[in-house]
Parts: sequence; C-alpha cells; structure tokens
Amino acid sequence: MASVPASSANPASPPHHIRKVAGIWSLLFASLTAIVGSGWLFAPLNAAQQAGPASVISWIIGAVAILLLAFVNAELTTAFPGMGAVITFPKLSHGSLMAAVMSWVVFLGYVTVAPAEVLAVVTYANNYLPGLVHTHSHLLTPMGFAASVVLLGVFVVINALGVKALLRVGNTVMIWKLIVPALTVLVLLAVAFHGSNFSSQGFAPMGVQGIVGAVAASGIVFSFLGFRQAVELSGEASRPQRDLPIAIVGSVLIAAVLFIGLEVAFVGALSPSSLAQGWSKLHFAGSAGPFAGLAMLVGMSWLAVLLYIDAVISPAGTGLVYGGTTARVVYATGRDGLSFGWLASLNQRGVPAAGLWVTWIVGMLFFLPFPSWQKIVTFISSATVLGYGVGPVALMTLRRTMPLSEYQRPFTLQGAGLWAPLAFIISNFIIYWSGRATDDFLFGALLLIFLVYIIVQAVTGKIAQLQWAGAWWLLPYFLGMWAITHFGPKDGVIGGVGLYGFYTGMGLVVLLSLLVMWMAVQSGLPDPREAKTVIQASDPERLAAASME
Repeated sequence: MASVPASSANPASPPHHIRKVAGIWSLLFASLTAIVGSGWLFAPLNAAQQAGPASVISWIIGAVAILLLAFVNAELTTAFPGMGAVITFPKLSHGSLMAAVMSWVVFLGYVTVAPAEVLAVVTYANNYLPGLVHTHSHLLTPMGFAASVVLLGVFVVINALGVKALLRVGNTVMIWKLIVPALTVLVLLAVAFHGSNFSSQGFAPMGVQGIVGAVAASGIVFSFLGFRQAVELSGEASRPQRDLPIAIVGSVLIAAVLFIGLEVAFVGALSPSSLAQGWSKLHFAGSAGPFAGLAMLVGMSWLAVLLYIDAVISPAGTGLVYGGTTARVVYATGRDGLSFGWLASLNQRGVPAAGLWVTWIVGMLFFLPFPSWQKIVTFISSATVLGYGVGPVALMTLRRTMPLSEYQRPFTLQGAGLWAPLAFIISNFIIYWSGRATDDFLFGALLLIFLVYIIVQAVTGKIAQLQWAGAWWLLPYFLGMWAITHFGPKDGVIGGVGLYGFYTGMGLVVLLSLLVMWMAVQSGLPDPREAKTVIQASDPERLAAASME
C-alpha cells in the first residue's frame, strides 16, 4: 500500500458516518464467533500428534499468551477506539512509517483468515458434494476454487449490509457454534473416555519442545485469534470504555474452557489401539474430520451428523466476521494516511465499501499459494501475532510519553511494566515456534513490500517525509527474529540450519525481545499530539479546561 500525505488521509466531509450500534453482547459474540471457527475442528488432532496428552498444556499456554495480548489491547482500545484500531496504535505511539509497516503485517494476517475458513467449509462440504477437493491432498479442484471464490463473495455481500446485520447474523450463528462443541465434550466424556490414554505412553512423550511447538504449529494460536474482533469493532461500540475489556477478555476465557475441554475429550475418546504406533503417527478412520470420525467410532452417528453440519456453519461464521474486520483494517490505513485516501470511503450503511472489495480480491489470490487449510493457518498465526505483538510496545511507549498522572485511561492495566514485556516475549516465542519455513516467507514478503514502498516514496518525492526516527528499530527486530529462527535447530518444529539448540534459540528470543522493547519505547514520538487529542476528547473535564485556556 502506498502512502499519501496526511492532509489527504481523511476525505473532507465524508458522506456517511460510523454507526455506534455494537453493545457488550454483540462485541462478546463477535469475538466468540471468530474464535470458535475451524480451529477446534482440526487443532485437537494436530496438537495430540505433536504433544501427546500434554497437548492440554499447549492449549493453556496458548490461552495465557493470547490473554496477555488481550489485556494489553484492552487498555489501548478503550483509550483509542476506532475502526481498524490495531493500525492506529503504532501510528499514535511511533508515527506513520511504523504504522505503515505494521499495517502490512496486520493485513497479511487478517486477509488470509476468511480464505482459510472458506477452505475449511469447502473441504468438509466435499463429503456431500464430491469434486471440490482432491481426495488425498485436500487441495482445491477447479470446481472447489470457483466455489471458494463465490463463498468469499457472499461474506463480502453480507458485510456490505452494515455492522448491525453482521452482528445479527454472527449472534445467531454463535448459539449453534457454542452448543455443538460443548455437546461434543459432554458426550465423548460420558460414553468413550479412556483415562489410560493420558499415561500409557507418558503424559508428554515429545517433551517440552512438542508442547510449545503445538502452540504455534497445530492451530492453537490460530483458534484463539478471534478475540481481536471486538478490537476492530471498537469504533462502532456504543459504550467502548465499559464493554470492550469485558468482551475481549471474556471471549478468551470462555473459549479457553471450551478448547481445553475438547482436547481432554478428544484424547480420552481415542481407542487405545489407535496409539499403538505412538502419538506422532496417530491415525484412525475419519481422522480428516476428527470429532465426527470419533463420534462414528463410538456409535454416536447423530452427533457425527451435527459435527459435519457444524464443520460448515462454524468456519462460515468466523469467515463472515473476518471479512468485515479485514475491511475495517483497510479502512484504517486510508483514514490514517497510511495508504490511498479512497480506501477510507464508507457506503450508505457506514461500512468501508472499498475495504470489502480489497478483502475479496486479495483473499481470492491467497487461494493460489495456499489451496488447503493446513497450508495457511501457521502463517496466519505468525503474521497476526507479529502484528499484535507491537501492542505491548505501543502501550509502554504511550505510558512514557503520556503518563497516567496527566492522561487517565478509561481502563488501566495494572502491572503493565511486567505484563507488557512478557506479552511481547511470548509473542516472539510464537513466531519462533512457527518455524523457519513460515518465518522465511513472512519476513521475505515484508522485505519485498518495504522495498516497493520505499521506491514509490522516492519516485513521488515523499521519502523525506517518512518518520524514520519512530520506525528504525523494526529493522533489528525483524532481522533478529528471522535470524534466530532461520539458524535455529534442524529437528523438531523449527527446521532451521542447526547452529544451536531449541532452548538456546528461546534464550536469544528473550534477549532480543527485551532489547527491542527498550529501543522501541525510547524511539516513540516525543509529543504524541494526536493521541493526546483523543484522550482529551474522551475526558469532558479536561476538554472543558483546554477550551478555557
């Protein structure tokens, strides 16, 4: 995305306005709808294959990691609510260049989710409509590609009707999406639970590396990422200061209880004979749809039918929500002067129409390099965590330049000096655990985009206007994370060159994270005027005092 001058970032006298119609339940359900998608249908089997019974611990680690990011984003979002808020945070703290770079990261993480959910729908629908995917590889056929493009277009059309229609559909789907997995847990625990599965081959047969590797590579982090939907809808929240922290944190906690229950039920429901060759080679009839396959094996055919139906409804509901929030991220780049001003256009219903078109077109392109669910979710996790991992940096920077003693926040994260660095470290752990292949693609893509961006700025004569002082630390950060993963251990989840071991790599991530955090906080805008204006506008007493001066 090319940059435009700040003066053109916001179209003068926009014909339509953002409608603040999202209440606490709508925000909570929007996040839950996004969280309970295709992840729970696939991730429990993948996690069990990578970590054995200790995959339960993997889910707990994933929940804690995302919860830390959720707490950090709760303070930022309530203080600076708006469409595409995750793009706004780095702009307020470090300036437009950093925000532009992070907008590419966030966009890559967002725009690939709806296609991933579409792929999940099409793959499962192949059970009823053969010919959509190849039987063994699960890659799209030409017919499957066409169906995927159409389904992604349906998401766009529904989103174009407005956030109220989006939330109404999401809330309706949410009821089903919670009932089916909860019912699955109860039924499997009641009729087919083998406690010996948790100890027959050891609780953690793959060790610590298997446990943490499953967090990033099995779909666990991907499953939790939907918490951010409340963040992106914050601009349309009727009472953001009260409702957003509850919606963000509540959605993660509810999902954590559900996902951990599903993993326990999955491990316990497996026939002990299916573990004869070890957890890494776990396979059973129907494993392409793990829970439906287990339901058939234990004689619960009615539950299998529900699960195959849910394998269409749950991913479709999540894809629908992500289609809308991706458009809002695109809208934010245009509004904040990080891309073309016309991307900030709204239709008659207050929906970012140009962003929806970009979401559909770019989403279609991702079906080509990632024509299956398994090929895309690890990339999504790494890119999204990289984007949200900057939240702790923005929080601590704004705490330094806008101290709480002078600028009160609607919601204040207690102990931020501990929790923000810890959230940043854990985010970088997830990027490291994603492995060399994923990070090579991610950081390679960012380098290519950056080079094109710089060339465009040079040609248009705007390169001198870039706020380098606030963004220079991204170079050692990105380069360091790429190098640590690329030259990490050959074996296990990393798949690196093999210059050092897994735990040495984790130690290097901690050191790099602390160094980068310090550099980033010191590089923030010394006088973040835009952030101060937003805070003052939300404080009637301060606004009145300022007007009297």
